[in-house]
Amino acid sequence: MYFKIFNMNLENIIIDINEDDIPDDILSILLKDRTTGKNIIWATNVFDRRDSDGKELDGYQFFDEITVPKITKENNQVIRPRVTKSITEQLSRSQEKGEVFTPAWVCNRQNNQIDTIWFGRNDVFNQEINNGWTTNVEPIEFPEVKGKSWQNYIQELKIEICCGEAPYLVSRFDVTTKKPIPVIDRIGLLDRKLRVINENTPKEKSKTNHRTWLRWVQKAYASTYGFEWQGDNIVLAREALLLTFIENYVFKWGNHPQPSALEKIANIISWNIWQMDGITFGIPGYEVKEELPDKVLSIQYELEEVNNNQRLCRVMEWSSFEPLEGKKVIFKSLIS
Repeated sequence: MYFKIFNMNLENIIIDINEDDIPDDILSILLKDRTTGKNIIWATNVFDRRDSDGKELDGYQFFDEITVPKITKENNQVIRPRVTKSITEQLSRSQEKGEVFTPAWVCNRQNNQIDTIWFGRNDVFNQEINNGWTTNVEPIEFPEVKGKSWQNYIQELKIEICCGEAPYLVSRFDVTTKKPIPVIDRIGLLDRKLRVINENTPKEKSKTNHRTWLRWVQKAYASTYGFEWQGDNIVLAREALLLTFIENYVFKWGNHPQPSALEKIANIISWNIWQMDGITFGIPGYEVKEELPDKVLSIQYELEEVNNNQRLCRVMEWSSFEPLEGKKVIFKSLIS
């Protein structure tokens, strides 16, 4: 079986993903840093690892790249979701980097506010009840006005800043309680797009219907972004988006996606969920040397004499999915 985690079912959501269960070629994509052309870095020293003699192991310091061998096999417990860590570890991360994870009900409330503005009405996807919600099971109705179709909703650009494990984008489980959340009840910004696609594309199995669904899902992923400082969180966020794709595929079609579909989604994720210092707009820990040209908008700008690690971070403006293509854009140029 191509993906060991295909042994899962939708009633038994995997919380702590074993990196050994992800094929090396897919995991390698999820570790890429598209700005430097290398891999994402740890960007923290909390993963300092030592052998039985107390000697420091190479490869786990701040500026070291995260590679497949460093998080698989005997190292497959190095990266773990916050919810599975000890209270001591959680407090340490909060004190050192201000890392705080938001309960799902809070993410839902804030995401609902975004949709209230977009749709022009309350309680579109669910109704909030105390510290929870009740899902509206009827298909989502869209305003009968220009620019408010379900297709417009899918392509609406969304971003989670300082995203951690990306609980505002995908909500496979509550990051504070470990409680799994069924596909139909999920509340992330990307989760909502996927629900809309599931409701508005044909259910009958055929190559055409399958292709249509995949194309809209790719557009949903291509219009959803997030950035984060710490490397382990980037890995966890990217894995969460990949597992969300698999689970929605199973939910829609009753079987599992082909390797080619997984690879394409993984490539989109590796561009759209990226590692960045939100103050310098560069790679964490490096001094940014590259300057933006005057009046830059959405352009590709390369300064070859600058070390790749000192570049301003790039994202992708996607233009095609067959083949997968787009235009590299300096993220800072989009907000300056």
